[in-house]
Formats: sequence, C-alpha cells, structure tokens
Amino acid sequence: MRKLLILLITISVGLLSEAQSAKSINFELGGPGLASFNFDTRFGPKEDGIGGRVGIGGFSLRADGDNVTVLFIPIGVNYLIGKDQRNYFELGAGVTPVIASSSFDSDNFSTTFGHVLFGYRMQPKDGGFTFRAFVSPVFGEFGFIPYFGGVSFGYKFGSGKEKK
Repeated sequence: MRKLLILLITISVGLLSEAQSAKSINFELGGPGLASFNFDTRFGPKEDGIGGRVGIGGFSLRADGDNVTVLFIPIGVNYLIGKDQRNYFELGAGVTPVIASSSFDSDNFSTTFGHVLFGYRMQPKDGGFTFRAFVSPVFGEFGFIPYFGGVSFGYKFGSGKEKK
C-alpha cells in the first residue's frame, strides 16, 4: 500500500507541476471511485484532446463492533472531443485499485478493476463550474457490469489561454 501511495503522489505532483491549459477538481458520485474526489488535467495545451485523472474515494462501515474501510483510487486517461470549448464528448479508460481493511480481524484485501467511460462534459473555457454525466462499464474478477454510471460536479481552473 505504501508503494501505491508513493506512486499516486508522484503522479499527482507531476501533473500539477506541468503547465497545462485545463485543470479541474470534482466530486464524483458513481463511476470508478464510487464516491470520490478527483483531479483532471489535459496533457497538451488545448482544452480538448488527451488528458488524465486521478482520484480517491471510498467509505467506512461499522457493524457488530467492526470497522471496515474500503478505499478506491481511480486512475485513467480520457479524450475530450468538442467544437465550442464548453461542451465535450468524453471517452476514457483506466484502472481502479481497491484496498479494504477491517479492524476486527485480518480480512484485509486488495484488488483492481478496469473501467471505460462514455459521457458528456460541460467545462467552460475560462474556468468555473463543471459538470459530467457518463456511463462507465466496469470489469474485473467479478465479471462485467455494462450499465454502471455516474455524475460529477466540480471546478475548472485557468484562464483558458490556449496555445495555437
């Protein structure tokens, strides 16, 4: 788990240090992080095109004196297609490591599952409120769930200055 956290911190610092045009944070309900906070950025100077995301989410339950904590870490790449620099069709794919621990016994486990994403993204060029709605089929050892989806609400930073 320590190696995974170091990897995530390294990726996040690398993404934050690059001078990209579109960076945003959002809260996502549903999707590969179940209930997660995410950072999203473009890898090039444009508002659309290829980008990536990393997030953290999960939940904690208390039952019969036992605390169970489940952590989701969605990591993915995405591609935005749009003409008006506000409304985009989003395609994406990635992997989500899942780490679960119990305070009662040693029933700790970890696994991963894959996901793809097809959706709509509203992201203003000059920054501000963002919205996403998407279908995100997931697959893993448990099989394939084709009708999994979610929504996210967030904020895009930046002045919208785009290199041509």
